[in-house]
Amino acid sequence: MESQRRAGGPGEHGNHKEHGNHGDHGPHGERREGAAAGPGTGDDGGEVLAEDRRWTHDLWAAAFCALALLILLHIVDLGGGTLDAPRSALWCGLAALLFAVLYPPRVTVGHDWIRVRGLVREHRVRTDLLTQIARRGGMAQRVVLRDAEGHRAEVDPVTLYVNPLIRHELDRGARRSRESGLLRTGTLELDGLCAGMADADTEAARAVFDASGLR
Repeated sequence: MESQRRAGGPGEHGNHKEHGNHGDHGPHGERREGAAAGPGTGDDGGEVLAEDRRWTHDLWAAAFCALALLILLHIVDLGGGTLDAPRSALWCGLAALLFAVLYPPRVTVGHDWIRVRGLVREHRVRTDLLTQIARRGGMAQRVVLRDAEGHRAEVDPVTLYVNPLIRHELDRGARRSRESGLLRTGTLELDGLCAGMADADTEAARAVFDASGLR
């Protein structure tokens, strides 16, 4: 009995030592996190402070429109008896093209940067090194951002309006750029866009109240 205890003693201590040196634990027994990026981490390791909360909804909407077009074209061909493999491939291509056109860019911000990722390309701008903030008019209005490193990105004004955190981080970076002398004009564009959208929402709400008699 005594010899079994003596023989088992070193083995037990050896097992405890192996657990103590396990790579997943820190020097104080705390478990260390892995190097993989989590939901709040960017691809380059930078912390993501805010994301466009409309993106998932817009992505599903784009997929639904593409799928609806694909089904509709196949139903029409089935009804006319003209559906075959080449035409089906053509309709699939058209649906894929529509999805690519409707694919919403994903906007994320972190400390001193903003990223706009499309279906193929990605644009990243340093918000603390901004040299230009401009508004591009037309059917699809955009806020154009340029930094001192030559990078350029375009953001939908609606994205800034419905995501206060993104707008706040962009405004904070713009103020830092202005204080450093890099950004001389354009800081009022953000305030002007958001103020204009707020006025439009106020007018729309007033019109609804007037029409419903809830004024």
